[in-house]
Amino acid sequence: MSLSDDLAALGYNEAEIKAIAGKATVSAKDPLTGELKDRPGTAADKFPAVVYAGLGVPPDLSLITKARPNGAAYVHSLLIGYQAQPAELLKQFPDAKTGDGLHYNPYFKNLNLAMAAPLTGEGQVTYSDGTKATVDQMSTDVTAFLVWTGEPNLEHRRQTGFWWIGFLIFATVLGYMSYRNIWAEKKGH
Repeated sequence: MSLSDDLAALGYNEAEIKAIAGKATVSAKDPLTGELKDRPGTAADKFPAVVYAGLGVPPDLSLITKARPNGAAYVHSLLIGYQAQPAELLKQFPDAKTGDGLHYNPYFKNLNLAMAAPLTGEGQVTYSDGTKATVDQMSTDVTAFLVWTGEPNLEHRRQTGFWWIGFLIFATVLGYMSYRNIWAEKKGH
């Protein structure tokens, strides 16, 4: 899908999509010379890859909520789970100390993550409706966004599915009634 399709699905109009696309710089081949040249983005381009703090391109988490059982709950727990390592844990398991460059998170399988807490405190986001930007609220929003990016048409598919289930139930009842009507004389009913 193009940038235009993705942003239109979110409710942006054509002028807003062009303004957003124009902010990006895209490397594209010049059709006359074949050289790579930078040009302003257009609505037909795809979202550019994000480079995180000079460390390269981060992993695509758009499908993480689908890839794991209870993936949305896992991502939410992971985002709010960063904390200091409990002293009781260190007393029980002295070798379990979180190493340098790692961050303790009880919701991660081996308890230590190399990724620092992305949601560090209140006020990182300003909500237009005045909602207080707590870590839990921001985590809920990030999780909802990741669920949506994994299945942007999920609500439409669910609505269509309910219509199909209704139709199949109706067709089953109609077929059963036809069966009873046709075979009633032959079976002696």
